Amino acid sequence: MKLILKADVKGQGKKGDIVNVSDGYGRNFLLARGLAEEATAANLNSINIKKQAEAFHKEQERQAAMALRESLKGKEITLYVKCGETGKVFGSVTAKEIADRLADEGVVVDKRQIVMKESIKQVGQYQLEVKLYPEITGKLNLKVEAAK
Repeated sequence: MKLILKADVKGQGKKGDIVNVSDGYGRNFLLARGLAEEATAANLNSINIKKQAEAFHKEQERQAAMALRESLKGKEITLYVKCGETGKVFGSVTAKEIADRLADEGVVVDKRQIVMKESIKQVGQYQLEVKLYPEITGKLNLKVEAAK
């Protein structure tokens, strides 16, 4: 029996896979529990259309991430923070503050995409990595200065 999986099934495959199973297992377990549907021509066609749409949307997201990486290239932002006389920041600079500062400059980045290897607790210049998409990262120069 040929079926299209509607959910991940351990030992059979992932959602959207087309699998060959025995008639009893397919009818009594997979179909009865709503984990699969019959692989008719119409169902196969709809699965192919969904896969094409998903691939198109992933490519659109990848193109948007590439454009965002280009807009980040060579970008330097300055954050003014309260700090002591020695240049030690009260608290630390957070990814949210950096994301908000980028948004002020017209570059929308989620705070979870900003990779900070260590917390920023000192005035100075830092280079940060921004993960925009799997395998696509951008570099951002951050300058932390004392607020006047």
